[in-house]
Amino acid sequence: MDNNKIEPKIIEDLFDRGFLVNKELLNSGVNSELLHKIESEADLIVLNSDYIDVIEQESNLVDWYEFDKYRVDAEKERNDDLYQAQLQTFRSSTLSTPSTTLTKQGEVQKISSLETSLEETSFTTSSEVEAKPTSFIPDQLPGSVDSAVTIVQVFENKPHKYTVNDFGHFFQSRYKFLEAILRPRLENTLAISRALGKKDREHVSVIGLVEEINETRNGNIILTLEDPTGRIKVFIPKKEKELFAEGQDLVVDEVIGISGTAGEGIIFSNSISWPDIPNNHLKKGPKEEYVIFLSDVHVGSKLFLQEEFNRFLKWIRGEAGSDTQRNIASKVKYLIVAGDLVDGVGIYPAQFDELSFPDIKEQYVEFARLIKMVPKHIQIIMCPGNHDAVHLAEPQPSFQREFSEAIFDIPNVSLVTNPSIVNVGKSDGFEGLNILLYHGYSFDYYVANVNSIRTSGGYKRSDLIMKFLLKRRHLAPAFTSTPYHPSHKEDPLLIKKIPDIFITGHIHYCSVGNYKGVTMISGSCWQGKTDFQEKLGHHPEPARVPIVNIKTREVKVLKFI
Repeated sequence: MDNNKIEPKIIEDLFDRGFLVNKELLNSGVNSELLHKIESEADLIVLNSDYIDVIEQESNLVDWYEFDKYRVDAEKERNDDLYQAQLQTFRSSTLSTPSTTLTKQGEVQKISSLETSLEETSFTTSSEVEAKPTSFIPDQLPGSVDSAVTIVQVFENKPHKYTVNDFGHFFQSRYKFLEAILRPRLENTLAISRALGKKDREHVSVIGLVEEINETRNGNIILTLEDPTGRIKVFIPKKEKELFAEGQDLVVDEVIGISGTAGEGIIFSNSISWPDIPNNHLKKGPKEEYVIFLSDVHVGSKLFLQEEFNRFLKWIRGEAGSDTQRNIASKVKYLIVAGDLVDGVGIYPAQFDELSFPDIKEQYVEFARLIKMVPKHIQIIMCPGNHDAVHLAEPQPSFQREFSEAIFDIPNVSLVTNPSIVNVGKSDGFEGLNILLYHGYSFDYYVANVNSIRTSGGYKRSDLIMKFLLKRRHLAPAFTSTPYHPSHKEDPLLIKKIPDIFITGHIHYCSVGNYKGVTMISGSCWQGKTDFQEKLGHHPEPARVPIVNIKTREVKVLKFI
């Protein structure tokens, strides 16, 4: 096709989607169909002939903003050699697929001999989910191990001038997604505006977001439920014990379905529905290999359990434990850390007095020194937590090189956002296991405000918290339960893709459970009880390591204390 004929159309189409195309690129002979498939961006990006190799890849899931930044930096610094090196990196094989495969192989290093004993507790879990990669981290390059990690979903926060509408997008997108799940499960579903118009007692169902939760003088529950058309009151009677117990677990801002009798501007409820996950079938890998889970390492604290962590390192290197335990260690392929790599600085009152490394960069240097002792054939995936040196609002970005450069130089480490989804164990004939990583900053709210969690163990029952969130298909259904980053058009904490494994941390208790086929794991901690935790009545359970056999889906918990 003649470029002169297609040029105006291409320019107009790409400009509408945030791209400027120079004449050099149009005259280069690049396929016009590929130009039309380039994914849209929020910022204005300049495309030039340097990017032809990338555009011609089968997938165009590319961080074009990062491309443009490299070019601008090169022009500002007059350093074309650096620009070309960066460009070559993006032209590498990581761009041939919308996912990133990370591998590395090396030799085991020696550490000093330590005596240790490891106890085991067994659990069994199962699940099934389809994994389709949707995003990747462009600056994480692949290594060369025989174990594959695919970054399925991460988030990028793009700051702009925020308005009330930015926060409105969260609730609108949340309602739209969850309403679509709930509607087929309910009968005679009406918009709230239509339910308000019912004069005679009539059975109806409505779907809405919980705006308020109140209690009558006699102890009954009165909800205010809203949807895009209006608000309505919902009455939940105390005498209906099972229904009332469900009502006591409701939190503001979650999306639910209500069925009952409507009349005179109120619904007398007889059932509550949630956008719950479906039952999932067992998914097993063809080979016996293991993925292990850590969280809340808290390097830099004087209360960091150095001796216990050394025992863990000694075991994973095959230098401690029984023959069975050493055999498991030899088959570990993946290590996932769910946040709080270091203790941070200024996180809680009087923390400075409890720090062995008062400088945040030194904390990451020490953490890197320890994690480098993990055998290089093990692929390590890490997301941040509230103690790490990243923005607190969720989704939290990946680690910043400025503060944590030491962990960027470890070849078998992949850094992801909080939350994120990764896929491990993929091979011919096996699609791998999808793992949802979420540090769990919102958990404190649900321990304090959800009746069934508070009265059934609280912090010691993170499995109940994870079940609560899976049932609501959201990692923080109450808006005040965690700080949000408002730069996303869709609520980023929705659980849209059902995981095989849900890994969390934050509350310093190890817990393993199963909900409808999803393995729920809380990764313990490696820090003793702080004075702040003592005042809160919080008693950690440290130095536990949950480990999953990908072939059998059996879960064991190894104790190093």
